[in-house]
Amino acid sequence: MSRSISAIALSLMLACGGAHAAGLAVHRDEPAGKEAKSNLAERYTKYEFRIPMRDGVKLFTTVYVPKDASRSYPFLVQRTPYSAGVVADGELRYGVSFMPKHIGPSKEFEDSGYIFVKQDVRGRFMSGGKWQEMTPHLKATLLPGEGNESLDMYDTVEWLLKHVPNNNGKVGILGISYPGFYTSASIIDSHPAIKAASPQAPVTDLYMGDDAYHGGAFMLAANFDFYAAFTEEPNPTPLPKTWGEFDYGVPDGYDYFLQRLTLDNIASSLTDKQRKLFAPMIEHTSYDEFWKSRNIAPHLKNIKAAVLTVGGWYDAEDLQGPFTTYHAIGKYNPNTFNGLVVGPWVHGGWAGGDGRSLGRVQFDADTSDYFRKQIQFPFFEQHLKGVKPERPLAAVTAFETGTNVWRQYSAWPPQQAKAQTLYFGANGGLGWQKPATAADRDSGFDEYVSDPKKPVPFIGYPATGVPKEYMVSDQRFAATRPDVLVYQTEPLEEDVTIAGPVTPKLFVSTTGTDADWVVKLIDVYPNEYPAGEEERRRGKDVPPPKLAMAGYQQLVRGNPLRGKFRNSFERAEPFVPGKVEAVNFHLGDVHHTFRRGHRIMVQVQSSWFPLVDLNPQTFTDIARAKPEDFRKATQRVYHAPDTPSGLQLMVLPSR
Repeated sequence: MSRSISAIALSLMLACGGAHAAGLAVHRDEPAGKEAKSNLAERYTKYEFRIPMRDGVKLFTTVYVPKDASRSYPFLVQRTPYSAGVVADGELRYGVSFMPKHIGPSKEFEDSGYIFVKQDVRGRFMSGGKWQEMTPHLKATLLPGEGNESLDMYDTVEWLLKHVPNNNGKVGILGISYPGFYTSASIIDSHPAIKAASPQAPVTDLYMGDDAYHGGAFMLAANFDFYAAFTEEPNPTPLPKTWGEFDYGVPDGYDYFLQRLTLDNIASSLTDKQRKLFAPMIEHTSYDEFWKSRNIAPHLKNIKAAVLTVGGWYDAEDLQGPFTTYHAIGKYNPNTFNGLVVGPWVHGGWAGGDGRSLGRVQFDADTSDYFRKQIQFPFFEQHLKGVKPERPLAAVTAFETGTNVWRQYSAWPPQQAKAQTLYFGANGGLGWQKPATAADRDSGFDEYVSDPKKPVPFIGYPATGVPKEYMVSDQRFAATRPDVLVYQTEPLEEDVTIAGPVTPKLFVSTTGTDADWVVKLIDVYPNEYPAGEEERRRGKDVPPPKLAMAGYQQLVRGNPLRGKFRNSFERAEPFVPGKVEAVNFHLGDVHHTFRRGHRIMVQVQSSWFPLVDLNPQTFTDIARAKPEDFRKATQRVYHAPDTPSGLQLMVLPSR
């Protein structure tokens, strides 16, 4: 059963495209800012076209043309699976009379003058053809109506240049999340008129760290929430006019999913229509051809446009995509401008938020406004209008959290960052020296019992879906659990700045035949720290407890590895009970300074629920696991001289 999402939420999603795997609404129906509102219809005329592709399929396209015909304008295109329509009176509407409040990624574009284009991609809403999840770039045999995103973009550009007057012959394209994928896919073997492209939080490789799987573990809560709303309709169609929000019937997703336990039971709570797209996500548990064919990164070649890839350090859905895209474009297109911007943002937060804070963590400035005005707008103005920017755009612009400063680099990771390992030690110690503990004074390992029927939650409060705040959430609730190992440094004598990938290098064993290893890098605030914002006054009544920022354990980065994929994501291997094995994996990229007086903490656990699906801890196809397959296991993490577990960080020299 579902309830209707509000008109506001739908309009947010339509603005520039929703998240692929959680939270369809990523930003406003209008650009952020405090500027006075204007009537778009006073300055722009809306047209609707069905643009023919080379195979005869027609793609529904809306075009907003400036009424001032005294000069020419570039095109700025967005291709989306979330509808090119407009929300009016609480419903999705098509028709030239329905105008949005604003158009474009920010008010600066609307004021400067662009021909804005929004297109329903093949197979979605009012477009013809057959939709494919993450359209494979190369497919030996296309089914009737299936296509190729690069060719569809090429044909669209050709048509626009010939049929829309007052264009200057230049085209830009951008999009966030799924539209970010379409941006990347559209510039392969790109049309020469495409001069600038900005894939933002682009879904790039669904299995390798984007929406579907992290470290071979299924991202349950986000995908369930998304596919309960994102379904296929016979097209062309203006439906659905509203989006459904899944009714869990309980306030906490932890309880909802744990009650059902198995993926089979969880999937059965969806309708047949909802399961159609959800089922392949859980059935393809290894990195097979289903996923490989949908990985766009190896195909990002022959790109002629300047590219500005954008991501957020706290993007719960597509944090990896921007880095994979950036590295692939640099590898295959060495002569193309290949820029990267990463800020302290949630998914799409740069487009509609202020970027000043996330939950209780402060960033001390309106970082999103800075990006929109000082980076994004000048980038397109330069490449589509020839406007020289006030200062050249750096190859990499990355926000350094902790110190809350924008940094510029010539590449990512920065060349001056060097690999160093923080080693686990006895009694929860964490330091730069390898352990040298004598066997008679320490066992050389720590252990805990992991019970999949009492999993470690990923947040310390009830919620359904995936709260965006979780990426910086206080981890004190987890540190007190007996099934979570905690290692931490002494208070730092000086700042430690890391920039680049974080790599757990563990030596582990289990009494089971499979296990998840969840590693979390945490910034522990000092015991003396300024209080957070004051709670509102409650008269003479007793107020709720105030959360102290002193001792706050801020999650900096966390991710799982499904142990059976420790040697290959293509081939699962069971653990031999009790056998010590090396486990190394990619935790994600980070640019963060642990300040003087803070501590660096690492937590290790074997569940992170329901963010990640449960590992039954028996070697089996988890999509078909039965309740009796879910068993307790004793997990060990070793920190002896010959089995030194730790976390490899890319450390910058002291400033």
